Amino acid sequence: MSALPVTPFPRHDGQVPAPKSAQDIQSTPPGTVLPREYVIMVGRLAYVWGWPMVNQLHRRAAFAKVPECGRLGGVLPMAPTGYVTMLSDYIKPEQSFVTCPNQDTVYGGGFCALDKQPVVVQVPDFGQRFFTYQIVDHRTDSFASIGKQYGTKPGFYLLVGPNWKGEVPKGINEVFRSQTDLAAIFPRAFQDDTLEDKVAIQSVLSKIVIYPLSEYTGQMKTKDWTMVPTFPAPAGAGKEETKWVTPETFFDELPEVLRVVPPLPGEEALYGMIQSVLDAAAKDPQVKETLKQTAIAAEEDLIAPLFQFHNNGKPVGNGWTSPPNGARWGTDYLSRAATAKSNMYDNAPEETRYIYTDFDSKGERLNGGKSYTVTFAKGALPPVHGFWSLTLYNKRHLFEPNPLNRYSLGTKSKSLKYNPDGSLTLYFQNASPGPDKESNWVPAPKDEFSLYIRSYWPKAEILEGRWTPPPVLAAK
Repeated sequence: MSALPVTPFPRHDGQVPAPKSAQDIQSTPPGTVLPREYVIMVGRLAYVWGWPMVNQLHRRAAFAKVPECGRLGGVLPMAPTGYVTMLSDYIKPEQSFVTCPNQDTVYGGGFCALDKQPVVVQVPDFGQRFFTYQIVDHRTDSFASIGKQYGTKPGFYLLVGPNWKGEVPKGINEVFRSQTDLAAIFPRAFQDDTLEDKVAIQSVLSKIVIYPLSEYTGQMKTKDWTMVPTFPAPAGAGKEETKWVTPETFFDELPEVLRVVPPLPGEEALYGMIQSVLDAAAKDPQVKETLKQTAIAAEEDLIAPLFQFHNNGKPVGNGWTSPPNGARWGTDYLSRAATAKSNMYDNAPEETRYIYTDFDSKGERLNGGKSYTVTFAKGALPPVHGFWSLTLYNKRHLFEPNPLNRYSLGTKSKSLKYNPDGSLTLYFQNASPGPDKESNWVPAPKDEFSLYIRSYWPKAEILEGRWTPPPVLAAK
């Protein structure tokens, strides 16, 4: 039997080259059939991933509509893109545009488009007063550290976008580069609850001014924040936070997020997967409708439950939870979405650690039909370098109007009464606990509420999980 002829092939290395970068890895080819369940799976992931960033797009767009620095409805600081408006006192309790406001600091807010126009941040001399400037990118990740805990010196600081290549003028102390064009800024300055401090803080507030680089002169600007105009509240503003994300249009807006927010290292595959489904939806009405219905369902069964504090962060003892990675979310899309839904804009952990609970010590939902106490043992107040507070929010995570006009207690409270053994008991209930205890009482609504500890410039005991919040005890 004769041997079969052998057809010669050119010699080559049999090794298939491994990809050297994310760009070498192919995603789903265009035109691939996408089963409905696959579209739903990708859509739900994309909804959790993109919800905070679509949220941010709408917030910046809302701020951009105001003609100058002022207050929406007389209560919410708003400013055109590239500027920040400061309040001149605690935020008013009737504010309902954003959840979980605080009455520990005087703060302000604004949004930037940093690739188009870098922004100058003025930091005055705060003396011994605690301050921090929360500065986050489109992902709500912090990219600039300015505050008392960082030893920030008075002067000028510059925020720039990822593609900005301009010249830094003289007199700028430091430049902070965002990974995204969109950035949000929220300065905060501590104020205690005395009339004297409400007056004393005004001189430093007037020098918290943030503006486009084109207006920089090298001289400290001042602004009387008590004199800014009021803009009418939008139609429909009521007792709940403004609805910043609409599921019916979410997947029409998500392509813009993919375009303006570059992937983190390792996110390229996720971007490719989401984009392939969006591309299919652009050509196939059935895929588009599936994504729309997926968003509606995901808003209800994925995002809505994240509004409850017990679904946010990790347990830290006695029924309290706390996310340890605020403003450093990275690829923790769950915690990022939970915070965006329940209490948007966490500071970085070393700036402020947030600890909250919906339950008493027996795991029952906090409700104004009962009376509760929280007792800090002697020497066991929240360990902080800055200050601490304990705030009560109603079931909408807003302040509940009450005759004392009091919504939190803490370092700022100069009339707190300590127990004979040095411990501190705070009271949370609808009716007065008695005249002798009212200095330590935060009135509760008649229905469900939550408690929220803020620890500004927390010590290592909190950051490392060695401090346990006390239980919330229901009266027998």
